[in-house]
Amino acid sequence: MATMPEFDVIVIGAGAAGLFCAGMAGQRGLRVLLIDHAARRAEKIRISGGGRCNFTNRDCGPGQFISENPHFCRSALARYTADDFIALVRRHGIAFHEKHRGQLFCDGSAEQIIAMLGAECAAGGVQHWQPCAVQAVRQGADGFVLDTDQGVARAAQLVVATGGLSIPKIGATDLGYRLARQFGHGLVEPRPGLVPLTFDAASWAPFTALAGLSLEVAIEAGSGKRRQRFVEDLLFTHRGLSGPAVLQASSYWREGEPLRIDLAAGQDLAARLAQDKATSRRQLGNQLAAYLPQRLAEVWLQSPGLDAALPMPQLRDRQLAALAAAIRTWQVVPDGSEGWRKAEVTLGGVDTRELSSQSLESRLVPGLHFIGEVVDVTGWLGGYNFQWAWSSAAACARALQPGVGLRLAAGQVSG
Repeated sequence: MATMPEFDVIVIGAGAAGLFCAGMAGQRGLRVLLIDHAARRAEKIRISGGGRCNFTNRDCGPGQFISENPHFCRSALARYTADDFIALVRRHGIAFHEKHRGQLFCDGSAEQIIAMLGAECAAGGVQHWQPCAVQAVRQGADGFVLDTDQGVARAAQLVVATGGLSIPKIGATDLGYRLARQFGHGLVEPRPGLVPLTFDAASWAPFTALAGLSLEVAIEAGSGKRRQRFVEDLLFTHRGLSGPAVLQASSYWREGEPLRIDLAAGQDLAARLAQDKATSRRQLGNQLAAYLPQRLAEVWLQSPGLDAALPMPQLRDRQLAALAAAIRTWQVVPDGSEGWRKAEVTLGGVDTRELSSQSLESRLVPGLHFIGEVVDVTGWLGGYNFQWAWSSAAACARALQPGVGLRLAAGQVSG
């Protein structure tokens, strides 16, 4: 007969949210077990930001998050902010820099953030079972019993920090969603977010020669309250569109809807071309290349049948106006996305209307919490999703209680 290990809390998932929650709870005096099925912890942190980890955004606020319950994230984000996490990073001596629009990256490696979270867990005395798959979870009178590869463990409180379905090659699974359903929770249907969009081969054929070309654009996607506009870099690929502009837009796009793209963002192209007609004798192709990348200008002029070799004075005013309007109001309809293998995040997840915004605790099952990406809260590209991991984990860790419910007399199982 072996004694069943008992904890105040078991955290399933050693990613950003799970590690942070476990470390914070441990440092509050709770007995914490952290379990993950993958061979290495925090793989998503390791590969993020080109290996430098875009760990937060200075300008983070609830307006940069998508959810069926849009106000849910406000409480957690307000009570553990980007400044709070930055202070932790500074305490660990990690040098960082701002790259673009508030995005903060390590000067060195993403491994520094993983090491920092590991040190926080060590400071809290967190026990770590990894690799260790969870085979089953049962609810008892005084908490939760988990059957795992390393045996049976029991805790009064359970935190599900299993992430979403994005990037399956690094270990993504649907365990969190299965546990949510097991305990009666509804889901907002998960779908790929921050993902490149694709087009059918025939419609995209004119643009395949532009693969690798990048430029700043204004892009809009969605309709009604879901409509959103971004100014970011667009990248042409052999199969469609990618880059920050399309990754951002993809979270608002739905099948059958167009993307609306201004390829000359920030420029009054019609006025410039009209002025060029009066002052320049350059050929149209050369003149348009002053405002767009040359390869894009060449491909674009093939589409409407305009002669790129025509001198500017020979073009009609209406031709130039129509050309400018077409460039600034380009509409394309993707036929799909690159899916889970290329998606950076998961949209949807555990329905937040059944969770407390203060503690991330289930309103249906006391002691059960869901944090991070498994929840229906998804941020924009640029460090926002990591901040949600930190903020939701902190809200949960602060609400967890030591010694709750571990009073069972039958603490023995067969060894």
